[in-house]
Amino acid sequence: MSGRAASRRMEKGRLSRPLLLSAALLCAGLAGAQVAFTKLNLAGQQVQSINLYGAEYASETVLGRVLNVTRDGGIARVEAYGHTLLLPIDEDQQRATTDFNTVQLDTGRVRARTATLVNGNLYLPLDTLARGLGASYQAGNFRVVPAILQGVSSRAGKDTDRLVLDLSRDVPVSDELRGTTVTVTLRGAQGEARRYTTRGAFVPQAEVTRSGDDLKLSFTLPPGSGYRVYRVVRPGGARLVVDAGPGVPYTSPALLERISRPLIVLDPARVSGLGRDVTLDVARRAAELLNKAGWQVKLTRDAQTALGLNQKLDLARRSDVYLALDLGRFPGSPRGGVTVYEPTGSSAAQIVNAVRGGAQAPYIDLAVGNGGGTRRLSELLRGELRGGGVTAKAENVTRTLTLGEAPEAALLLELGWVSNADDRAKLGVDDRLQAMSVAVARSIATYLTARAANAGRAAPAATPGAGQKGAGQ
Repeated sequence: MSGRAASRRMEKGRLSRPLLLSAALLCAGLAGAQVAFTKLNLAGQQVQSINLYGAEYASETVLGRVLNVTRDGGIARVEAYGHTLLLPIDEDQQRATTDFNTVQLDTGRVRARTATLVNGNLYLPLDTLARGLGASYQAGNFRVVPAILQGVSSRAGKDTDRLVLDLSRDVPVSDELRGTTVTVTLRGAQGEARRYTTRGAFVPQAEVTRSGDDLKLSFTLPPGSGYRVYRVVRPGGARLVVDAGPGVPYTSPALLERISRPLIVLDPARVSGLGRDVTLDVARRAAELLNKAGWQVKLTRDAQTALGLNQKLDLARRSDVYLALDLGRFPGSPRGGVTVYEPTGSSAAQIVNAVRGGAQAPYIDLAVGNGGGTRRLSELLRGELRGGGVTAKAENVTRTLTLGEAPEAALLLELGWVSNADDRAKLGVDDRLQAMSVAVARSIATYLTARAANAGRAAPAATPGAGQKGAGQ
């Protein structure tokens, strides 16, 4: 062997010794800490876990996909499926994996493995989490128990009846009262659709139905009664309690209270060339009829003054019915007649677009209509006009700012055309203006009365303008 080859071999040995030493130290460190990387099926997702002194742990980052994990000083707080778990963070990994630790699962304190730190990262024991959250756990598989409605029971009381729904785990719940019907929605719950008969005097029966991925419990609320819904989360399950009857005070969201006092906005455009202000005349007459019947009406102008654009937009955004009154005017146009326009296209208001695009919450359709209210009001208005001897066409209109800002029913009523001689003559007939005013008032009152009944709220009982005679076409 040459001296140069021997020298190269000695140099190579010197370089390899530190690498071998580092690998040995790393293996010794893992063996000393008893850490091994493993695979975990976490609620259907394949993720990484570790085996720490014989117990399976997952990191805060991994568990955050299905659970809400936060740190509060030396405590790890876990919230999910209606449960709250408090696990002390023990930096002694070996001690953390024993069952000598005290952890809090909801309101109970038990002995179980607790949280710890690995390389500065928070790790939590899967068996303790499963125990506190009512999940199913075996090594390598953490499965959330399906939300199943296991049964419905009832209890009759002196002034309150009670319905009790037992669930395999907690689910998001919403409730609302429409008319006299209470509907409680259990999001993502499975169960049998059926009708239940109780011994109660106030809630003699209830029905469970399916609605997509949800279950809905519904029952009729008797007059003079209120109801309340609350949850009781227990280890291994959850219970939903519904009390109803005269013993429960009646309460309702502020939105429902607003339904009994809706805002009607009449927006008459100022148009010259007829010798009289016909849009304001019709708006004033309709407002007077509605006010006498107990409705709340705002006009955007009078003969001398008018609201600015921003003020009109503010009224439109707060309106339950927004009706613009105008006259067609375009030089040389052969058009004529009365037309009811429905706005189409997206709204200028982002929240209105968001709701109409699918956002859901209890009573949300009472705050933002989906277009059905506008169509219904349009049908009512054209029907009332026809009953008063006025024929009206139906068309759509786009890019109308004030109508687009109105969250509920909004229409443009075109009373005729300035350039049409026949229209100008008809608009000079007082009976015709009165007939159109009555049609406006009666259609709005009918629409809002039906909406209030659907929401379970009272509305002014009088229908304005009954018995008005027709004015001819």
